[in-house]
Amino acid sequence: MTTPVRDARTRQGREELTALIAAGAAQLTSAWSILHTSQRTLLNRLAQIQGGRTVGAAQQIRTALVAFNADVGEFDRRARAFAERWAAQDLPIAYRDGAVRALRRAEADRALFTWTASHQAAITGLTAPFWADLIRRIVEAVRRAQAFARAAQDAARSVTGVQPEQLIADHPLDTVIYANQARHPVRSWAAAALSWQGVVTANNGAINTARDELDAQWMQVRDGDECGWTSHPDTDHADGTLRSLDECATYPSAHHGCIRELYPRPDLTGRTDISDGDPA
Repeated sequence: MTTPVRDARTRQGREELTALIAAGAAQLTSAWSILHTSQRTLLNRLAQIQGGRTVGAAQQIRTALVAFNADVGEFDRRARAFAERWAAQDLPIAYRDGAVRALRRAEADRALFTWTASHQAAITGLTAPFWADLIRRIVEAVRRAQAFARAAQDAARSVTGVQPEQLIADHPLDTVIYANQARHPVRSWAAAALSWQGVVTANNGAINTARDELDAQWMQVRDGDECGWTSHPDTDHADGTLRSLDECATYPSAHHGCIRELYPRPDLTGRTDISDGDPA
C-alpha cells in the first residue's frame, strides 16, 4: 500500500500545534505561580508575628490574609480567562489545523474545509468537557488555597506560631492532586493536560474531515515506535497501521503525552481486504 508523502507543510502544521500547547501550558503555569508566590509571602509575614501575641497582631494577620485572598482572586480570574480563551479560540485552531493537515496529506484542496454545522457541532462537543476539566482544576486550586489560608491563620494565632515549611508541605499550592491522590507539579500537569486536549482535538478535526470532505474510510497512523493503540503498553502497536474512522474516533490518542497523528487514505475507500491494524 502507498504511504502518503510527508511534506514540509504537514510537519510545520504539527510544529504549530506543539507551539500552541507549549504557549498554553506556560500561561496556565504562570497563573498558578501567583498562588505559590503569594503563599510564601503570606507565610513570611505571619512568621514575624510571635504566636499572635505581639501588639497589633490581629490586625497584621487580617491585613496579610486580605492580601493573600486578593491574590487568590487574581489567580482565579487569570486561570478562568485562560480556560475560556483556550476553549473558545485555541482548540478551534487546533481542530481546523488538524483538518487542513488531513487535506494536505490527501493532496486535496485545503479550501474544502469550512466551518460547516457538522464541524461546529464537533468542536463544541470537544471543548465543553475540556473546558469543564480545566475549570474543575481551578476551583479545586482555589479551595486548597482557602484551606491553606485557614491553617496559616490558625497557626499565626497559636502559641507556637507559624512553621512555614510544614504548612507548605501540608498545602503545596504549586501542585495538582490527581484522583489517586498523587501530587504533580503544575507545570507537568498543564503540559500533559493541554497536550491531551490539543492532540485529541486536532485528530478529531482530521477524522471528521476525512469522513465529511474526503469520503474516506481509513486513516493511516503515525505514532511513537512503541506506542500501543489503546494505551502506551498495548501490544497492538499503532505506528504505520491502518485504522477505520470509527476506531480512530474511539482512540484519537492513547495516553497523555501521545504524539499520535492520523492521515486520511481516501485512496483505499471501497477496499474490502483491509482490517483494523493492518500495516499501511
